[in-house]
Amino acid sequence: MLRATGASVQARLATTRLGERYLRLVDDVAAEAAAWPPPRPLGQGVLQADDGARLGYLETCLLHLCAYHDIGVSRAAILADASGDRLDLDIAGFVARAEDLGLVARPRTVSLERLGSAPLPAVAILKGGRAAILLARIGSGFQVLDPDLGDQPVEIHGAQLAADYDGQLLLVARAPRRNVVGETSDTSSGAHWFWGAIAQNRGLYGQVVLAAFVSNILGLVAAIFSMVVYDRIIPNGAIESLIALTIGVTVALGFDFVIRMLRAAFIDRAGERADRAMGRRIFDQLLNLQMKARKGSTGAMASRLREFESLRDFFTSASLVALVDLPFVLLFLLVIYWVAGPLVLVPLLLMPAVVLSGALLQPFMARLASTMHAEGMTKQGVLVETVAGIEAIKVTGAASLMRERWEESLRHQAAVGLKTRLFGQLAFNIAGSAQQMTQILTIFFGVFLINNNALSMGGLIAAVLLGSRAMAPLGQLAQILARFSHAVTSYRSIDALMEAPTDRITSRAYLSRPKVNGDIQFSGVKFRYADQAEAALDGVTFAIKPGEKVAILGKVGSGKTTIAKLLLGLYEPDEGAVRLDHTDLRQIDPLDLRTNIGTVLQDVWLFSGSVRRNIAIGACRPSDAGILRAAEIAGVHDFIKETPSGYDLILRERGEGLSGGQRQSITIARALVGDPSILVMDEPTSMMDPASEQRLLARLKDHVADKTLIIITHRTSLLALVDRVIVMDRGRVVADGPKSILERSASRSAEPEIMS
Repeated sequence: MLRATGASVQARLATTRLGERYLRLVDDVAAEAAAWPPPRPLGQGVLQADDGARLGYLETCLLHLCAYHDIGVSRAAILADASGDRLDLDIAGFVARAEDLGLVARPRTVSLERLGSAPLPAVAILKGGRAAILLARIGSGFQVLDPDLGDQPVEIHGAQLAADYDGQLLLVARAPRRNVVGETSDTSSGAHWFWGAIAQNRGLYGQVVLAAFVSNILGLVAAIFSMVVYDRIIPNGAIESLIALTIGVTVALGFDFVIRMLRAAFIDRAGERADRAMGRRIFDQLLNLQMKARKGSTGAMASRLREFESLRDFFTSASLVALVDLPFVLLFLLVIYWVAGPLVLVPLLLMPAVVLSGALLQPFMARLASTMHAEGMTKQGVLVETVAGIEAIKVTGAASLMRERWEESLRHQAAVGLKTRLFGQLAFNIAGSAQQMTQILTIFFGVFLINNNALSMGGLIAAVLLGSRAMAPLGQLAQILARFSHAVTSYRSIDALMEAPTDRITSRAYLSRPKVNGDIQFSGVKFRYADQAEAALDGVTFAIKPGEKVAILGKVGSGKTTIAKLLLGLYEPDEGAVRLDHTDLRQIDPLDLRTNIGTVLQDVWLFSGSVRRNIAIGACRPSDAGILRAAEIAGVHDFIKETPSGYDLILRERGEGLSGGQRQSITIARALVGDPSILVMDEPTSMMDPASEQRLLARLKDHVADKTLIIITHRTSLLALVDRVIVMDRGRVVADGPKSILERSASRSAEPEIMS
C-alpha cells in the first residue's frame, strides 16, 4: 500500500518544522519502538512487543499522536481498555481512549480531494480495518506514518493513498487543558462529567426547545377555534367555514402530534447519548478509584452508582417536558389578555400560590430525598452482604440477624418514603386545586364581563381553555420538584465519587516503565489504614535484588499483606518511599507497574465467564500458547483437561462450583500468563492439597528462576522456593536473612512464633 518514494525522505523531513518535530517524536518513542518488529509485508495487521501484547493500527496511531502532543503515555495505558480477543480499537473506542489520554478526536467523512486542507496530523482510516497517520501534504502526496511500514515517516503519492483510503478521517488535537487517565471532575477536554455530557447534546436539547415552542403555538389552535365558532360561525350559520376551520384545526393537531413525538425522540436520543458518556466516565472512575478513597460497604457503593439512573431519568422523563413548557406559560397569559382582557388576572394571581407552595415544600423534600438516599444505601449494603455470604449465613445460623437488619432498613426507608409521598401529594393537590379554581373563577368573572358587553361567549371559552393550558405545567410542579430533589441528591452523591482521588493523579508526570528488572526497596515506610488507629507498617526498610526469592513471614496482622499492597501501588506510604528499579513507585505509571507484577491475592476472586477468559485477563491479549503454558504451570490443565468444555468451561460468580484449590490454580495462572518479571504471591496454596502443592512448587521453581519472587505465607513447604526470609511483627521487620535464621529459631522453640 504505502511505499517510501526514496531514501531522501529523512533529509526532506529534517528541513521542515513538522518533520523535525516528528523526528523528535520517533526518538521519544524509541523505547517503545525498540520492541516492535521491522517493517512487514502489507496486511499483517498489528505490532507485537516482546511481552506478547499487541498494538493494533489505531492503538499504534494513538501512541504516536500522544508523543507528538507531548503526552507521556505508556503501552500499558494505550492497552488499558484491551479485553478479550479484540485486536484493535474501533473508531468509537479510539475517540474515547484519546479523550482519556488528553486528546480530542472527532471522526469526519473527508474526500480525498479535501485531505490537503484538513488539519494534520490526523488518522486516515484505510480499507481492511487499517489506519495510518497523515503528517503533512507534500505536493501531490503525503508524509505518513504507517504501522505496516514501521515507525519511520514515509512519503507516498496521492494515487497510492487513493487506492486504500476509506473516506474517513480522525481529526486529533490536544485538549484545551492537559489531563490524564483518572481525571475526576473534568474530562480531558475540561468538560465536567455531567454538564459536559449534557453540553455535548446541546443541539438536541435546542431542538427540544424549538419543538416545544412550535407545539405550544399549535396549542393555541383549539382555543382560537372555539372562540371563532362561538362568536362567528354559530351566529351566522357559516357551515362551510366551520368545515374549513375543522379541517385546518385537525391538520394542525396532527402536526402537533408529530412535533410532540419528535420532541420525545429528541429527549430520548439526548438521554441515550448522555447515558453512555456519563456511564462510561462513572464506571472508569470506579475502576480508577484509590483504595483509600473507597468508603462504605460494597452494597453502599453499588447503591451510589444506581443513583445515576435517577439522574438520567430526570433528563429523559415527562418532568423535563414539563420543565421545558414552563416558560411558555407567559405565552398563554398574553393570549388570554388579548382575547379576554382582565380575565388574565385569574391565573396570574393563582400561579404564585402554586409556586410559593412548591418553594416552601422544597427544603423538606430535599432533606427527605437525602435521607431516602442514605437509607437506600444501607438497605443495598445489607442485601449485597447477604447475597455474597449466603453460605456462611446458612451454616452459622445468622439468618435471623440479617433478617433483622433487612427489616430495620425496610422500616426506616418506608417511613421516609411515606413522608416523601405525603409532601409530594400535598404539592400535587395544591396545584390541582389551583387549576380547578382557575377554571371556576374565570367563568365566574367572565359572566360579569359578558353582561357588561366587555367579553364574548367565545372569548370566555377560549380564556377557560387557555387558563387550563397555562396552569398545566404548574400542575406537574409537584412531580418536577420531587424528581428534582432526588436528582440533586443523586448528582451530589455521584459528584462526590467523581471528585475522589484516583490511581493516576492529574498533576503528576508519570514515567513509563514497559519492562522492569525487579529491584525493590522499602525505605522507612510507615502506613496506617484510614479506619485504624495503629500503624500497619512502622518504619519498614528492606531491599530485594532482581531475581531474588524472598518469603515474608509473620503473625496475623503483622503487616505482610500490606507490604504487597504498597508494592502494587494500591496504597501510598504515609512516610518513606517504595522504589522499583531505583524509581519511586509514585512516579511510575500504575498501569506499567501492575503489568510488570504478577499477583496472587490472599482472597481468591474469579469472574463469571470462561476459564480461558479468567486466565487471559492477567495480560493484554495473551496468545493461546501463553495461556496454556501458564495453565500447565499453575496446575489448571490437570483438572480442566478432564472436562468436556475444556478452557471454555463457564464459571459462575467467584468460581462457585470449583474447589478452593482449583480456584487458586486459576488465579496463579492469571498471575503467570503475562510473564511478568516480578511475582507477588500471598498464601498461593492455602487451599491446595499437599500433592497439588508439591506439583505446583516443582513447576514454579524452574519458571521463576530469573524472576523476582515474593511469597507471603505461613506454610513451610513454600520456603523451598526462596533463599531469604523477612519476618514481620507489629508492622516492623524483626528478622531478615537466609532461611537458616528459621532453623536457629526452631532450635529455640518447637513451634516458632513467627510461623504462627
